[in-house]
Amino acid sequence: MTDELPTLYCAYHPQIATTLRCNRCDKLICHKCAVQTPTGYRCPDCVRSQQKVFDTAQWYDYFTSFIVAGLLSFIGSRFIPLLGFFTIFLAPIAGMVIAEAVRFIVRRRRSRLLTQLTTTATALGSLPALLFTLLPVLALLSQGGAGLLLNLVWQALYTFMVTSTVLYRFGGIQVRM
Repeated sequence: MTDELPTLYCAYHPQIATTLRCNRCDKLICHKCAVQTPTGYRCPDCVRSQQKVFDTAQWYDYFTSFIVAGLLSFIGSRFIPLLGFFTIFLAPIAGMVIAEAVRFIVRRRRSRLLTQLTTTATALGSLPALLFTLLPVLALLSQGGAGLLLNLVWQALYTFMVTSTVLYRFGGIQVRM
């Protein structure tokens, strides 16, 4: 007589056998849907419901954060032609300033949509300077010159670094699906 235990399957992926359970609701979860938190593994539903508790942003925070992040990013992008190589060091600082300014303006309220809007506004705020740098470079490249190509590189680097820094500063627990 063998006491064989039944095979247990993930609640989200019924084809995957598992023995891992959510430490909050005790639901069966596999390694794909388990979200590691400081207190153990949780299922996506428990993480999502916990995150909703912490969504504290007001309706006007979205508009305010979009305007502030876009404007500060645009102002920062105007200094890039003067900074050149130092963009590598100063763009992350600009991203931190933008993120902290927005967090101050919205009084540290938070939500996932607020993070997404602030990051998008930061990218959009830096794009006009990038596009205005791109136009002369394209004109020169068509004539065989590549003098302004380095300015385009610095402007693109600023856009990437300032946006990724803002996203990092606003980041929190990420739900994987």
